[in-house]
Amino acid sequence: MNKPEGFTEIIVNFAFDFSNQIYYHNQLKIRYKMFKTNQYFDGKVVSIGLNSAEGTATVGVMQAGEYEFGTSSVEIMTVISGELTIQQPNETEWKTYRKFESFVVAKDVKFKVKCSQDTPYLCLYK
Repeated sequence: MNKPEGFTEIIVNFAFDFSNQIYYHNQLKIRYKMFKTNQYFDGKVVSIGLNSAEGTATVGVMQAGEYEFGTSSVEIMTVISGELTIQQPNETEWKTYRKFESFVVAKDVKFKVKCSQDTPYLCLYK
């Protein structure tokens, strides 16, 4: 059987000793999904990619700081804890989003982010 794409396979050999009389040897294949990890800005922003029920997503953490990101698809970002202050493209004002608040960023644009504390987030790609 072929290994599904994105999965890693490990093979474990094992043997049982039943009262030093019977030996049973077999091989067990374990398949597990490897998550894609991303690091940006010298490791100050780290995320784990996954396929969720809502589609492709990342869950990540931004260290306190200021960042500029580019998009290749529409992104729906939700703050999990803390807050993110966002400057959308072609706007001069900044808007702050707090725990469980979401914002949408258009495809093929750059946007700026400020955070005053380490802030976890969820990003869905559409």
